[in-house]
Amino acid sequence: MNGDWLAYERARQAELLAFEERLWARGFARVAGVDEAGRGPLAGPVVAAAVVMPPGLFLPGLDDSKKLSPKLREEICRAAVAAGVEFALGVVEAAVIDELNIYRATKRAMLLALERLAGPPDFVLLDAVPLPEFSVPQEAVVRGDARCLSIALASVFAKVARDRLMSCYDRRFPGYGFAKHKGYPTPEHYEALRRLGPSPLHRRSFNLGFSAQVSPGAS
Repeated sequence: MNGDWLAYERARQAELLAFEERLWARGFARVAGVDEAGRGPLAGPVVAAAVVMPPGLFLPGLDDSKKLSPKLREEICRAAVAAGVEFALGVVEAAVIDELNIYRATKRAMLLALERLAGPPDFVLLDAVPLPEFSVPQEAVVRGDARCLSIALASVFAKVARDRLMSCYDRRFPGYGFAKHKGYPTPEHYEALRRLGPSPLHRRSFNLGFSAQVSPGAS
């Protein structure tokens, strides 16, 4: 890697560690970053990730998942696991999203991820969504995935996990293009919905572009 770029990356990530550094200095040893992927799609689950980073971690290229290519997201996840990052996932499927609404389903996914960590965190940093249901000191950081390194890493884990799930679902429910658009509202996805009707993965409480009572084209 280019030395100048690595120096820039170290400086950039040092700035993004300000939240964690402040908390570590106050004695919070296990700081968990939490983020989700999949609030906006028409189909598939919402997935949350919780991560606990060791001090001194450096993952070149780590940033908000939306700014990264699929290849780089995968590489960062592999490097994070190899470096000893602790992570856990929470998955809430479409039927539960329809039952709860997407905001409450997102909070449930975050709670599941936190509860599945190997040990309870001392402090939680969340991407904008407060989680009073989790009785641990916490801070909801506006645009946290762009401002806080552990939240950015959680966003990458959540995105990679959800994309892998949607690629698996593509084989189970062919014709919708889930492996390509991951359930998001693209023109190709709307066309597939018009042609096939909604699948069991589709969120009937979302605007699917027609009545959600159309008979499903896949089961």
